[in-house]
Amino acid sequence: MKLYGIFLDNNKIGTTELEKGDAPMGGLLGKITFINISSGYDFFKTYCIPNDIELVTDYPEDRLILTRTINTLAVKNEQGLEIKGLGNQISGMGSVEFEISIEGVPYPFYEEEFPHHVKAYDNQFNKEQ
Repeated sequence: MKLYGIFLDNNKIGTTELEKGDAPMGGLLGKITFINISSGYDFFKTYCIPNDIELVTDYPEDRLILTRTINTLAVKNEQGLEIKGLGNQISGMGSVEFEISIEGVPYPFYEEEFPHHVKAYDNQFNKEQ
């Protein structure tokens, strides 16, 4: 699998493989491996509140957080090309179990960058027919 860099305000904060996809919707989801961040919950809460980014879910006692779209968050492939969609969100609980989701990545880019997600969907769709 390819490795994608995750950038916040142009600073690399982690990586993901964007290992899950929803091909018809142009959706992607991937586990985040943080770089020099000990608590994903603390990091994103500290970032989102002063930057007026809505927290859909925030349960401090469980250290669970889910954000709305963070416009300054970017995911880039190994060539530095940003994976652009209609929006991206972060969700997670605890220190390191966090995921990034990207909605509405357009075609034909989605199919070119993530042919394995399209193939998996096609195989599943054809199996159900």
